[in-house]
Amino acid sequence: MPGLLRGVARTAVVAGTATAVSNRVARRQANRWAAQAQPQDPGAYDAPPAPAPSPTTTDVIQALTQLGELHASGVLTDEEFAAQKAKLLG
Repeated sequence: MPGLLRGVARTAVVAGTATAVSNRVARRQANRWAAQAQPQDPGAYDAPPAPAPSPTTTDVIQALTQLGELHASGVLTDEEFAAQKAKLLG
């Protein structure tokens, strides 16, 4: 009986090892195929980014008000104020 048990155990170990190796080889090969299937330039197939939402009138008015306050307090010079105002308006 011990010889039979030893033979069954050996068969189980060999079969388990063979299955593990086979699965590992299959997984490696699948990863290689997947890597080859990916495009060379990953950004080539991406959709273009959505445009930034345009500011609402309320947002522009609030920003102009803040700019006016900064200009009145002396934080912004006349040139800086004009540049930022032009940037907001257009």
